[in-house]
Amino acid sequence: MMPDRRDTWSSGNAYEPYVGRWSRLVAREFLQWLDAPESLRWLDVGCGTGALSEAIVARCSPGAVVGVDRSEEYLTYARARVTDPRVSFRPGDAQALPVKDGEHDIAVSGLMLNFVPDAAKAVTEMARAVVPGGTVAAYVWDYAGEMQLMRRFWDAAVALDPPALELDEGRRFPGARPGPLVELFESAGLAQVRVLAVDVPTVFKDFDDYWTPFLGSQAPAPGYCMSLTEERRAALRERIRATLPIKPDGSIHLIARAWAVRGQVQSD
Repeated sequence: MMPDRRDTWSSGNAYEPYVGRWSRLVAREFLQWLDAPESLRWLDVGCGTGALSEAIVARCSPGAVVGVDRSEEYLTYARARVTDPRVSFRPGDAQALPVKDGEHDIAVSGLMLNFVPDAAKAVTEMARAVVPGGTVAAYVWDYAGEMQLMRRFWDAAVALDPPALELDEGRRFPGARPGPLVELFESAGLAQVRVLAVDVPTVFKDFDDYWTPFLGSQAPAPGYCMSLTEERRAALRERIRATLPIKPDGSIHLIARAWAVRGQVQSD
């Protein structure tokens, strides 16, 4: 029996070691690519644990940052971690943002768009929230390609349990690729749409550093992992271990690729 597809987003402490730590590396490259001027009013849509908001404060000298997310648990985690007075967090749906038209200079989103039921509505809402001439930008994992820590997991899972293919993010999220992302942004009326591949190193000190985050039940792969019996989970663990490039010192060097996309809000 396949587990329930509903994804769990309730523990910042579980999410951070899984992908939060790697998202922070992508956020750095993403913001460098945007090269936004200082003192802007930023909107972080689907802010989660606050990784991108924190990076904005550290690197962009913003005038203000508003983070919006549906998960009260993640917002609590973000508020505890990001305490800069320029940053505020509020509950809200990406498809109906709790902000005024043109209230922000730039709207961004990290690792969220593929989880929204109506991604086109979310991008349209981000554009609504931004002044004419402002920027809307986002990044998502390259699930089907070089987000290697997830790819190794799902390839092993499907080899042992073919029906798991239906839960594989590479299959679930076909829009997390350059072509569909450009089409998504252009369909929202954004101009000068561009895409960038962002590769960051994901270095694990040992196999446990790689494997343990999959036991946290946060997000699709860990949720599937924890739905298995102990026997099947152990078989999956050993199948993955056999496929990983483990160095003599025990460390594992992979990469995580994200696709970043940006566009400009046009004047009426």
